[in-house]
Amino acid sequence: MSMRAVLEVIALDVEDAVAAQAGGADRLELVTDMAADGLTPSARTVAGIRAAVDIPPRVMLRLADGFGAGGARGLDRLVGVAGGLRAAGVEEFVLGFLDPRGGVDLAAVERVVGELDGCRWTFHRAIDRAADRDALRKRLDGLPGLDTYLTAGAASGVDDGLPTLIAEAARGGEPGYEQQIMVGGGLRLDHVPALLAEGIDAFHIGGAARPGGWDGPVSVAAVAEWRAVLDGAAVRQPAG
Repeated sequence: MSMRAVLEVIALDVEDAVAAQAGGADRLELVTDMAADGLTPSARTVAGIRAAVDIPPRVMLRLADGFGAGGARGLDRLVGVAGGLRAAGVEEFVLGFLDPRGGVDLAAVERVVGELDGCRWTFHRAIDRAADRDALRKRLDGLPGLDTYLTAGAASGVDDGLPTLIAEAARGGEPGYEQQIMVGGGLRLDHVPALLAEGIDAFHIGGAARPGGWDGPVSVAAVAEWRAVLDGAAVRQPAG
């Protein structure tokens, strides 16, 4: 049988979400303010998108540019936002915090995750800015709900990160490496065959879904092209 690769698309509003679903996306990442690399959208936007589409949204938990938690006051605010979204029925999230030395801010992550009731969540591209990726993964190992790392393998993007992505995929199942690798950050269609060949089966696009740039909407046709490439290159598994 054929295993379908996961395609996640960044959505800023209802129009984006509807187009992404029509093009064949499996999941959405909901954000606002891409000038700051994606912040938490309004509760109203989240509710509108959840009402408009059937595919699951993962909501960004990030209130300011950078990968810190914003100090005690910022973290308190973020915990409140996370709790409010969870109370409103949101079931999937995206988050990740580093300390000033580039290590994972485990205390901040644990506080926010504590508000999520075991919901599934992605540790986002903060991993690509970490001083030690392996140490970060091992410190997060066992946290409830963590099922995905969104990563380009390098802060500069997939072109430079390919060797790291392939090496981490080869460690799948080891402590700290049980989670799905979702590749995003400078990802292009020509990267896909090599990544699939290494067993990586989840892909995240933002600008690639918007031929007109971030000032334009998600394009159904652009998402459909990614869907077609992923489906056409899907690795076939033996029956039984």
